Amino acid sequence: MTDTDVTQESIDKLSRAYSDLREQMSQVIVGQGDVIDQLLIALFSRGHCMLEGVPGLAKTLMISTLSRCLSMTFSRVQFTPDLMPADITGTDVLQQDQETGERAFHFLHGPLFHNVVLADEINRTPPKTQAALLEAMQERQVTVGQNRHGLPDPFFVLATQNPIEQEGTYQLPEAQQDRFMFKVFVEYPSFEEERTIARQTTGVAGDDVKKVLNVEEILELQQYVRQVPVTDHVIDYALALVRQTRIGEDGVPDFVNDWLSWGAGPRAVQNLLLGGKARALLQGRTYVSTDDIKSLAAPVLRHRIVTNFSAESDGITADTVIDKLIQETPSKEGELTTDPRLKKIFAA
Repeated sequence: MTDTDVTQESIDKLSRAYSDLREQMSQVIVGQGDVIDQLLIALFSRGHCMLEGVPGLAKTLMISTLSRCLSMTFSRVQFTPDLMPADITGTDVLQQDQETGERAFHFLHGPLFHNVVLADEINRTPPKTQAALLEAMQERQVTVGQNRHGLPDPFFVLATQNPIEQEGTYQLPEAQQDRFMFKVFVEYPSFEEERTIARQTTGVAGDDVKKVLNVEEILELQQYVRQVPVTDHVIDYALALVRQTRIGEDGVPDFVNDWLSWGAGPRAVQNLLLGGKARALLQGRTYVSTDDIKSLAAPVLRHRIVTNFSAESDGITADTVIDKLIQETPSKEGELTTDPRLKKIFAA
């Protein structure tokens, strides 16, 4: 398949799927439009997604409702301090053949062997169990003993975590956070949205969520996303944003050196471009713009850059750094390539 395979028919298919999914999810989820959009962009980009927000904001409900809209298998894993790696990957079990009496090890599949895996409160389990997800998320397989077991395709890990009540929690290692395409903040609803939530959830009315897409259709739509062309200018803009987060390099802004202790790696560029492709198709375009990159910069970068103690003491967050980077990075083609500071970035 080539870039020219992106047709109006493929755009229409993805637009219809997007519209139908939004419609079905709106029966259960009130508001949170940006969060749902980012979930769907991750879905069509074959990316994993982490949702962070205080309790009661429907993070788990949002993910389970999305799975109900898709004809795919779904499992939920409640992460707890006593959860072991084998509890999620599966394990070899010694079984005896009733007819021959012979004993042999057979692999018992864990909850990872589903298309959609909800890792609920992923920061409540120790690093040993968190790390069991690394191979699954990157290689889409698990290794138990000497055997590798492939995971179903498509495969998505959708995780939630609570930013408060940090006692008894374990921060995800940076290597694992990097495997998530997006880190999405789930905010409080508006007054009118919360009024609607109060009315809907305290009555007797139910929902009638219907299946929208099956496995084959999802795989087809994911291929459409990959086929969207990207100009060198948009690639350079994504590279400029990411490479400016790497402290100590030539051309990096002073505020980055002052506020960050670590910058983003190449996966950030890959996810910015893949997300931009999906966003473009969802909006009915066959090209990616710098506006697509800007809109996805925060969810892609916020868990890939690390602020230092000085920044944290001044109330500077990762989102503050990202916003300032967007403001100071020219998006026009002529300005981007002629900026003296960015020339050093591109020459490094």
